[in-house]
Amino acid sequence: MRGLDEEREYAERCRVALQAMITGARENVVVGELTWGDRYTAERLGYYLKSLAQELGDEGTGPPFFGLIGYGTDETAGEHSNQTYYLGRRHISDAIGRPPLVIDWRAPVSTSFYRASPTDPRGITTRRRFGWSTETLTGYEDEHLTHPPHPAATEGGVGAPSADGGVGSNGGVGTPGADHRVGTEGGVGGGLVGILRAEIERPRVGPMRDIVATIQPEQDLLVRAELDESLCVQGAPGTGKTAVGLHRAAHLLYVHRARLQRNGVLVLGPNRAFLHYISAVLPTLGEVDVEQTTIEELLTGEQHPIRSTDEPAAARVKHDARMAEVLRRALYDRIRPPADAVVVPDSSYRWRVNQCGFEQMVDDAQQEATAYLLGRERVISRLVAALQRQAEARGQNCNGNWLRKMGRAVSPAVDAVWPAVKVDELLAELLSDRTALAAAADQLLTEDEQAAISWKRARPHHKPRAKSALWTAADAVLLDEASALLERGQTYGHVIIDEAQDLSPMQCRAIARRSEHGSITVLGDLAQGTTPWAARDWPEQLGHLGKPDSQVIALTTGYRVPAAVVELANRLLDGLGVDVPPTRSFRSDGRLTVQRTADLARACTDAVRAALKEEGSIGVIAADDATDDLRRALHLDGIDTIEADGDGRVAVVPATIAKGLEYDHVIVIEPAAIVEAESRGLNRLYVVLTRAVSRLEVLHSRDLPPELDRTGT
Repeated sequence: MRGLDEEREYAERCRVALQAMITGARENVVVGELTWGDRYTAERLGYYLKSLAQELGDEGTGPPFFGLIGYGTDETAGEHSNQTYYLGRRHISDAIGRPPLVIDWRAPVSTSFYRASPTDPRGITTRRRFGWSTETLTGYEDEHLTHPPHPAATEGGVGAPSADGGVGSNGGVGTPGADHRVGTEGGVGGGLVGILRAEIERPRVGPMRDIVATIQPEQDLLVRAELDESLCVQGAPGTGKTAVGLHRAAHLLYVHRARLQRNGVLVLGPNRAFLHYISAVLPTLGEVDVEQTTIEELLTGEQHPIRSTDEPAAARVKHDARMAEVLRRALYDRIRPPADAVVVPDSSYRWRVNQCGFEQMVDDAQQEATAYLLGRERVISRLVAALQRQAEARGQNCNGNWLRKMGRAVSPAVDAVWPAVKVDELLAELLSDRTALAAAADQLLTEDEQAAISWKRARPHHKPRAKSALWTAADAVLLDEASALLERGQTYGHVIIDEAQDLSPMQCRAIARRSEHGSITVLGDLAQGTTPWAARDWPEQLGHLGKPDSQVIALTTGYRVPAAVVELANRLLDGLGVDVPPTRSFRSDGRLTVQRTADLARACTDAVRAALKEEGSIGVIAADDATDDLRRALHLDGIDTIEADGDGRVAVVPATIAKGLEYDHVIVIEPAAIVEAESRGLNRLYVVLTRAVSRLEVLHSRDLPPELDRTGT
């Protein structure tokens, strides 16, 4: 095994090779643009070369590798006998046909780096983790999995820590301590070694980072799950469920790139602040063509902008799964049995389809068609085919123009029995006509529920103006359902859903349609459910998502949230109305302070001032209606703040958008106000308390919620 100086030389060799790969990729873009071939081939080649150049260029800085595995010579090593592999965020090679200098973390051989342990070394004798400060290799630590040495005999020094605490912004790890040797007898499955611990516990500043250097065995099993397998990860705070989902996306694209590029990969997050927070992870892993959006943005199109807000009672009904059947009835009840034959004049002839034959075509189309408009088109095409057979029997040439003319000729007859409809007109008619709503919702919705969703000026047989409708966010869910009834939409090869416990049944149906022929990764925590329709168990939610047989795996070890914070938050679990295991924290560090004060604004500015003297990001989280006052108080005290989706050290965050975010130091203002602000306020408080990854400070002027006050603070 190499010593520290030799490892530094190897790192430099890798950088030179990576730079050559970048230069070559950029030159190939020029060559590819001039390649002979058909337009489609040239376009796809150009796209691939430009994507490769961008991918390599994005990774031109940062540590070229984070780990190494050295195999022994016994039979368990197999084809890897006596081989050594460096692992990094991407493959690095210095020449075609020669072994790579660095292997992509997603390659099959890399699995052993994450899963090997002293009890199951998988043929590995040594696992090495490297410490970096920005781009400087500062040291390494070895784990001897087959014959753990005495600490004094361990090879490999540990370099000095970096100025910022040992951590570079590119995901490297600075080594704690200086000029000493570290020997570790446990693998990742047991105690975590120093460099690994430093990476897990290092401060959070800026967007979320990848975790390729710290993936744990239970996480790696999920990351490398097969494409056809849908998973549900019930992840307690700080267990890395979001990172697992994103790394699974990167792994699936690596293994099944051709298949997934046809349909794409979709990542759904709870809000824009969260998407900003995770936005850097996939590009860092070399994946730039993944669509990341929120469920609201996915369902809201330019044709139907959101211009109004529902009352809570109306929103609850519109998000209920029963609305799918209400819409289906409202649409398909438009179909009527034909009352007459279809007669079409054509020069000196009159072609005819009798009423019985016409009715059979309508019945068959209803049974066969997967979408309303497709069924209508089938009726038209079958009518035209029947006319064509009659015409050809008389020797007529039925060319394209004749077929199109016949299609136009039979359309009025089809309109009478299977009328064309637009999605917004369908919903507008349903919500504005109480008679139509009552017919479609019969024995599905109560009169009070019908009244809740009816437009205030709704009246019987009212003809609505769909184009001027003031659509709401809940209407967008119904419009999407209605659109799917009319015609099939886009589907994805894989969909990753974060904070899935907060999705309504109708939102789940919208996602299920987009993943009908693909798989999904469901990420969430039932304890963090905060919407009025939040799921209370996973089997029912997975049924709405169209994957009822998905495996549910619980991650309960929090690697990011300290024990003191976890113990406080766990006190709330009994009052949340869900059955989830309590979180266990890997970390014994962290600090918790609970303080009662008469002046919350003053106490908040003092707390932020003190926190600024330490490392890491700071999040001030309060009930939504209190954030403006807190922001003004901080500004008056000379403290610059940012929004939740901004870049900076001090963020003032409304409680309703804190989900999924992390800060080193969290200052929670007035827990009682957070609980009272919404129907699932205790769940919201659980979310807020678990945003802290180093220090949590709770400031209150009112009594704490009883569940929290049981801590005795």
